[in-house]
Amino acid sequence: MLLAIDVGNTNTVFALFRDGVSVGEWRCNTESVRTADQYFVWLKQLMEHGGHAMTDIDDVVISNVAPATLFNLRVLCDRYFNCRPLVVGKPGCRLPVDVRVDNPHEVGADRLVNTVSAFQLYGPDLIVVDFGTATTFDVVAHDGAYVGGVIAPGVNLSLDALHTAAAHLPRVDVTQPQTVLGRNTVACMQSGIFWGYVGLIEGICARLAAERERKMRVIATGGLSPLFARGTDVIEAVDQDLTVRGLVLIHNYNKTGKLNG
Repeated sequence: MLLAIDVGNTNTVFALFRDGVSVGEWRCNTESVRTADQYFVWLKQLMEHGGHAMTDIDDVVISNVAPATLFNLRVLCDRYFNCRPLVVGKPGCRLPVDVRVDNPHEVGADRLVNTVSAFQLYGPDLIVVDFGTATTFDVVAHDGAYVGGVIAPGVNLSLDALHTAAAHLPRVDVTQPQTVLGRNTVACMQSGIFWGYVGLIEGICARLAAERERKMRVIATGGLSPLFARGTDVIEAVDQDLTVRGLVLIHNYNKTGKLNG
């Protein structure tokens, strides 16, 4: 079986695939101090609970935007899976798409993985909006190339900043308010965050499409993508498994030269 590991700034996802089909998915906080042994004990319990054995894992592919965690993940693969992981963005990992930006090595691994996955699953001329620690917009060209994007503060990051910097503003959850006009502090904050980010999504996507001089299909991923998709018609599809499915595609491409194994 293939273990796909997507290390984000906040959470890390472990997804298990058998013959390209997802059979289990688990997540934990991203922590640079977590050792290989701790990963093993945590993952072993969850896998056995789902009826899977650690010995069934024979290959690993990793997307990582938190470099301090990579060493222990490599040790995990070597010590417990007896394999060398394929790491997106590192030497030895080939991508099936071009990266046409000023410095390709600066592009986050997750953004490259999303590009591969989105192009394969949804076709050309795309904007991929990823609601993570940052809210990112990535542009996929007509031939599947990654050609750049936009990085904005993440939704929860903005909420934390409001609460931290303003003494009288409380912590609030992210939700779609019934009205734009807020009549109390919490409602005002929820409206500002929700409709503010809807405006951000619509505005940036419109400007990107105008700059590209073509219609761009918008695909959303990340934990908050279903919520914000309900607030705008700009988002045409929501795919919360976009990144892990992209990791499977990249693994197949490096092993067989084909995206689908």
